[in-house]
Amino acid sequence: MNLTTALRPLCAALLLAGATAPAVAASAATPTLATRPVADNPAAHPHFQVRVVGKGRPMLLIPGLTCPGAVWDETVARYQRQYECHVVSLAGFGGVAPASTTDLLRTVRDELLAYISAQKLRQPIVVGHSLGGFLGLWLSATRPEAIGPLVIVDSLPFLAAIQNSSLTAETARPMAEGMRQQMSQGAMPAAQRRQVLASMITDTARQTQAGRWGQASDPATVGQAMYDLYTTDLRQNVARIQQPVLVLGAWAAYQPYGATLESTRAIFAQQYARLPQHRIEMSQAGRHFLMWDDPQWFFQHTDAFLKQHAVAKK
Repeated sequence: MNLTTALRPLCAALLLAGATAPAVAASAATPTLATRPVADNPAAHPHFQVRVVGKGRPMLLIPGLTCPGAVWDETVARYQRQYECHVVSLAGFGGVAPASTTDLLRTVRDELLAYISAQKLRQPIVVGHSLGGFLGLWLSATRPEAIGPLVIVDSLPFLAAIQNSSLTAETARPMAEGMRQQMSQGAMPAAQRRQVLASMITDTARQTQAGRWGQASDPATVGQAMYDLYTTDLRQNVARIQQPVLVLGAWAAYQPYGATLESTRAIFAQQYARLPQHRIEMSQAGRHFLMWDDPQWFFQHTDAFLKQHAVAKK
């Protein structure tokens, strides 16, 4: 499995965000969720917005590259009766106005930690997809005592090393810089964009929805986010995480290129080797957006994990 193929589901949204079309509103086909007022100071976290849905133990849901918090609507609809869902939408993604891109992901991490503290969220469960999963790992590795159990959806501690495990953040920098520059050069051709979306998502309506979010995203923000992902290595840092972690991985999209369940699981196992309490589960059918592509499997594993770790650590 070559690098381009291996990275396609995780990088595709980066390329989609190069579109020059005007911002398009997200599809209205997702569930309508009641949002409750929350005492918040949005000025304290200019790099993301939050809507709060439901009641119970706090749950922080972080989307992936170019996606707003609406990507979690079905997940929130399932859990809002048991959990107070804090649904994050990052600035610059999916039509949300961009903020500064300086030291972007580290700044988002710090603002999220400050939000958790300001809202007095006691060890919130963190559910993160792709870039959101990476941020969940970084939150917990930075403040292990502040974060609860993690559900990581098709994400890795160091994206750049998916093929070459000896790669470091420094040696990955030229590749990351090239990707960042590529983002400022305009849109991907429509046919190629459709092909990439099909590699990430099975349902065509979902492909259209994700494509709209990509077109509505700020290219500079997306390029910087991918640069930060490629130059931040958490493989050692995850050893500091004190809470249990469920890692949900995808591999089916790679099968035409020679990947197997075993070879893809081995990549995940290697990257998460230093994580103390974790379980890796691989979907048989789902592509990158596992909560959309294989929802029954996604909820089966997430439900069991949440039930097992229902009580916050004393």
